[in-house]
Amino acid sequence: MKTKKVFTIAAVSVGLAFSVTTQANEKHGGQPVKSSDVPAAVRSAAQAQAQGGRIVRWEKEGANFGAVIDKNGRQIGLEMDANGKVISKHNETNGAQY
Repeated sequence: MKTKKVFTIAAVSVGLAFSVTTQANEKHGGQPVKSSDVPAAVRSAAQAQAQGGRIVRWEKEGANFGAVIDKNGRQIGLEMDANGKVISKHNETNGAQY
């Protein structure tokens, strides 16, 4: 009886851990990419948006690119098309749109 309870608790814990990991991936949405794989127009547009901040991560989702900028301790997410046009801007910490 004890073994059955321990096994059930372990199975539920694994399920919850998988759920949290999946939600974290959905929050960021895209696949990580190297800066060298990002078109020059997108990199240039992100640098202009950073205004002295530092790009800490690049992502690709479909045809669009994402950049996460760290500026003054805040992380800002940008979604841009392949030409560098900003589609959306949001706070990476809580997801609020700008």
